[in-house]
Amino acid sequence: MLIDGIHKKAIESSSDFKVSIIDQTLLPHKLKYITLKNIDDCVKAIRDMWVRGAPLIGVTASYGMFFAVKDNPSELHIRKAYDVLISTRPTAVDLRWALERILNNILKLKEEDRTNYLWNFCKKLEENSINQCSKIGDYGFEIIKSKIIKGKTFNILTHCNAGWLACVDWGTALAPIYKAYNAGLDIHVWVDETRPRSQGAALTAWELSKHGVPNTLIVDNAGGHLMQSEKVDMCIVGSDRTASNGDVCNKIGTYMKALCAFDNNIPFYVALPESTIDFSLESGVNKIKIEERDNEEITHVSGINSSGALTRVKIVSDMVSSHNPGFDVTPARLVTKLITDKGICEASTDGIRSLFR
Repeated sequence: MLIDGIHKKAIESSSDFKVSIIDQTLLPHKLKYITLKNIDDCVKAIRDMWVRGAPLIGVTASYGMFFAVKDNPSELHIRKAYDVLISTRPTAVDLRWALERILNNILKLKEEDRTNYLWNFCKKLEENSINQCSKIGDYGFEIIKSKIIKGKTFNILTHCNAGWLACVDWGTALAPIYKAYNAGLDIHVWVDETRPRSQGAALTAWELSKHGVPNTLIVDNAGGHLMQSEKVDMCIVGSDRTASNGDVCNKIGTYMKALCAFDNNIPFYVALPESTIDFSLESGVNKIKIEERDNEEITHVSGINSSGALTRVKIVSDMVSSHNPGFDVTPARLVTKLITDKGICEASTDGIRSLFR
């Protein structure tokens, strides 16, 4: 998508085996690119959330495997690299999806063929992510277009970041929004701040603004009020893991938005590629391992001080204890439809089976 009129991707690779990412922990205050040179860089990028978002995590982990194989293509080294990478983020299923495909295929090859195979695999995965997100955008665009009333701004509420920064390009939940904006539709986005890491404030609002999409930042707890006030026409979010029955695991706070949407008869859509569906999981509520994040994400905040320097401050006393689950699960009954790269379906076992084998 666009940054000040220039097309950019969240991860970019070159023919000389160089891979660069945006350090998303510095956004929106500073745009910095980091070159990943080995598996340790990729592990740190995923674990420390320089990259985040299920599709982008999967692509980054694949490049981590590439660097490991390039360094040592033996089976023992490959399995060790797999174990290290799989442990970085336990909830996002795209990570496991990509690494298992690599492991299942690469060990069948001769050691001398593994590096080139894996580089091509990573490039293809990157390309496929872009194509999948673009298709999600096309299907979601048709939904938005069908709901537009002439002369009235169409208001969409989203949660966390599911734009191109969470993927490679286009994004999942934001792809339909970009397609609608590019087509000239009168749309506006309510952006949840998404505490505790504030991905909505730091990432979603930033990338929408850079592309020119009208948006307004709100605190997480304002969504229900806006829905009651008839200021939201549709909700659309992404997913880190969706069970085969349509239960959706996404950033903490998604479940509450879905409940508010249900109570106010507002459609609640989830946008995701096939790789985010966990077909081995029959249901998601109380079945998905929820990542426990560092408590400092709650007790501290980062920002620009009056001197223009990026700083970190503590907002609670030493007496306060905290609990920081990174995700929650929205039951399928609260999801209007799933918007996928293969089409739109009901959030149900039969609905998913109608599009995917």
